[in-house]
Amino acid sequence: MKEDKRNEGAEVLRLGHRPERDERLTTHICLTARAFGADAVHVDGKDARPVETAEEITRRFGGGFEASTVESPRSVVKEFEGNVVHLTMYGEPLQDVIDEVRETDEPVLAVVGAGKVDGWVYGESDYNVGVTNQPHSEVAALAVFLHEYFDGDELDADFDGGEIEVVPSESGKETRSL
Repeated sequence: MKEDKRNEGAEVLRLGHRPERDERLTTHICLTARAFGADAVHVDGKDARPVETAEEITRRFGGGFEASTVESPRSVVKEFEGNVVHLTMYGEPLQDVIDEVRETDEPVLAVVGAGKVDGWVYGESDYNVGVTNQPHSEVAALAVFLHEYFDGDELDADFDGGEIEVVPSESGKETRSL
């Protein structure tokens, strides 16, 4: 049986959120973080719309996920007690470092940027990790990273406390009120 890494915890920091162009993508970062096992997401800036969407989904579908905006992402990184993992195409290959990240038994803060990421992020991260070294979506990088970090266990997670749940089905869409 796989060891459940959800107990070690994972959080996500969304850097550089630009309200005029990133609302949908940042919302997807929040929802992906929740669905793939993170405990919390911190969104850089004052735009509460992605956070409000994540809170509404958590209320409706359950789980203990927390979402917030932060004015100082650097403070989040400095104060985090665990490993800071910056997801960047310029980092070390995920497959080369994921075992080491897991084996530390420390919580993880996955950092994903929007646009150009400031140099301090590279220097203050414990790991700079490339989920492929090719340009692609930060949402995809986050999903793959969390999936690997939790060793796939997040796919079987329970999200208690919601109002509805999805009923798996071969065809169609079915939900059940709780």
